[in-house]
Amino acid sequence: MNMLLSYINWNPDIEAFNLFGFSVRYYALGWIFGFAASYYMVRRQYRDLRISDEKFDPLFVYCFLGMIIGSRLGHCLFYDAQLYFSSWKHFLEIFIPIHFLPDGGWKFTGYTGMASHGGTLGLIIALALYCRKTKMHFVDVLDIIAVATPICCFFIRMGNLMNSEIIGKPTDVPWAFIFEQVDMVPRHPAQLYEALAYFAFFLGMVYLYRRARKQRQTLTIGMKQQQVAALPAAWPHRRGFYFGLCLVEIFVFRFFVEFLKENQVDFEQGMTLNMGQWLSVPFVIIGVYFMFFYGKHPAKV
Repeated sequence: MNMLLSYINWNPDIEAFNLFGFSVRYYALGWIFGFAASYYMVRRQYRDLRISDEKFDPLFVYCFLGMIIGSRLGHCLFYDAQLYFSSWKHFLEIFIPIHFLPDGGWKFTGYTGMASHGGTLGLIIALALYCRKTKMHFVDVLDIIAVATPICCFFIRMGNLMNSEIIGKPTDVPWAFIFEQVDMVPRHPAQLYEALAYFAFFLGMVYLYRRARKQRQTLTIGMKQQQVAALPAAWPHRRGFYFGLCLVEIFVFRFFVEFLKENQVDFEQGMTLNMGQWLSVPFVIIGVYFMFFYGKHPAKV
């Protein structure tokens, strides 16, 4: 019996559709759907917390630019710095979505390298700038964004799956994928593992948020509007709880799933832990701190 028949042959076209000659890829749609779902979730939280639209309106721009710039710089600096700093043309490729050809020409490629660790760091920096402008509490905004972050990660990883990138190591498990654009070897669908985990994390975040919202509504009965507005966004949880939980969930899972992935760059071959794992460790430590040690006690009425 040919065991290959039990595996999933994976060879989708990376282009979702063509619009007036412009190729729209599934990966780009993943980012769009991820931002759209996050936008909806964050807007609901702002309305629940009675935060004005004037403060919400600029948030999307800060988040979008922070994640895109951070993801791109993260990939170029953490994974391929030797290439991008080898010539002025390659350096320009960090910032513009084209690739310079050896014959002197160029072609449009889109941004072909993005790193989630850089995107996370870029998002945090962008939110710090946003809070400086709006005078909102920085950790409150981090908590709000954290509830919506896993659903964005879910769509982005699904885009990676459609691109047949970030592939897993060879395996003989029945659900292995054969990424035909890479080779004919059955491999762990590591992108799918991550996507499903992030979707589960999102459902858990929504459950915790809704339960806390009901508790908040009950506990704030009789309070003045000014008192309610002064409460931390995560209350009755500790301020920073959602932010810390999001970091711990995502980057603990990312640390362990890396054992099932192929290394992304050659210099990782001789490393005990790969770059993704080393970069995950500080985020986990930060997450634990915000979950359990940021502020001595939850806010009290």
